[in-house]
Amino acid sequence: MDEKEQILRENLEEYFDLADSSQKDKKYNAAATLFFKAICAGVDLFLLLKEGSVPSSHTNRFRIVQEKYPVIYEILDKDFSFYQDSYTKKMNLEIVEVLKEDAQRIKEMVK
Repeated sequence: MDEKEQILRENLEEYFDLADSSQKDKKYNAAATLFFKAICAGVDLFLLLKEGSVPSSHTNRFRIVQEKYPVIYEILDKDFSFYQDSYTKKMNLEIVEVLKEDAQRIKEMVK
């Protein structure tokens, strides 16, 4: 395993674990943000494993998965609005549960 892969795996787990803790503490905005970061770290890891590189931005990440990995694109496309909303709106348990489930799906894809 190379260094980039190791870092992405560690980041994925760290974001997921911190999001889980935030959810348990009913800090839903933090949980939403961290679950989305876990999703992005997982997608970047997936792309590293499949494509040999990591996208340099959200835009590049979206473009690559839209073109080649529609299942992952559906997750990102749906969840990105929750992430954006987490800056200006109050998140709730239902939204956090959706993000958590999607983060878990991405984790399964990179095992």
